[in-house]
Amino acid sequence: MDTSKLSAAVAPYQLRSCLISRKGQLIYEHYRETNTANELAKINSCTKSVLSALVCIAMEKGLLPQPDTLLADFYPRIRQDRDPRKAAITLEHLLTMTPGFNWTEFGGHNSFPRMTRSENWIDFVLEQKLSHNPGEHMEYNSGVSQLIAAILVKGTGMPVARYAELELFGPLGIEQYEWEQDAQGIHTGGFGLRLRPAHLLRFGQLYLQRGQWEHRQLIAPELVDRSTQTAILVEAPRRGGYAWHWWTDSYIHPDKDSAVSDLYYYYARGYGGQFVYVLPELETVVVLTQDHRGKQKPVIEVFRESVAPLLVQL
Repeated sequence: MDTSKLSAAVAPYQLRSCLISRKGQLIYEHYRETNTANELAKINSCTKSVLSALVCIAMEKGLLPQPDTLLADFYPRIRQDRDPRKAAITLEHLLTMTPGFNWTEFGGHNSFPRMTRSENWIDFVLEQKLSHNPGEHMEYNSGVSQLIAAILVKGTGMPVARYAELELFGPLGIEQYEWEQDAQGIHTGGFGLRLRPAHLLRFGQLYLQRGQWEHRQLIAPELVDRSTQTAILVEAPRRGGYAWHWWTDSYIHPDKDSAVSDLYYYYARGYGGQFVYVLPELETVVVLTQDHRGKQKPVIEVFRESVAPLLVQL
């Protein structure tokens, strides 16, 4: 493969890393600095997709109940909430960010920063009022991810990171990582995980292979499919849809005669330019990572504008 066009396309973004695999083979690898490959770095909200994987594994093993299970089964006190709608929130509503909480992720009273400054993150989230009926509206909410992390602890009887070591990180050969915790010792479900770019590529490859890794089925194929299938369309300025803590979208090739005209993909997305794209039709995984050094071109559209048009030509 001639990688010169890819190199030219991503050069303006000064990416921290860009890794692309096709059919399980690494076909492109770029690091802005030579030591980046071995450094652990924040993946921010890509943590949510890792959490989704752990939930799927726990469901398959019978450690967590089915997705239509009520949140009140884990936290009975919400049945006494002034808003009776809270009693209808399910685990799937949490996974798809549709429980209906009035939440402003990066500002205002009900927000991710205020949650992190509270004494008990779970209490903070459960006490928030609802602005929508459960299942009606997707509102991005890292507090919901923390609820899921806490539920995973209840189901597995161990810390989230330990469960990841046993069922996900270990099999994938991820021996080094860092993961933040809240004041109660629950690992952060919506952010806070640090991995290497190659770790993210392995994670994406696991999903491309529908949960199989080296002849071992880590995640049930049907749960891989369900967890990455669009559950609800998102509202502008976001595009595409949302699944179980994965984003979904499609790339429409401007050339109508192209062999790949409408390319569906799903992806993990983290603040500041952290992405893991899985493209089943092309048997391809793309990892992009970034940091905030100097004046750099925004990364948010690098995949659609600069990478996808070249991938469909390969």
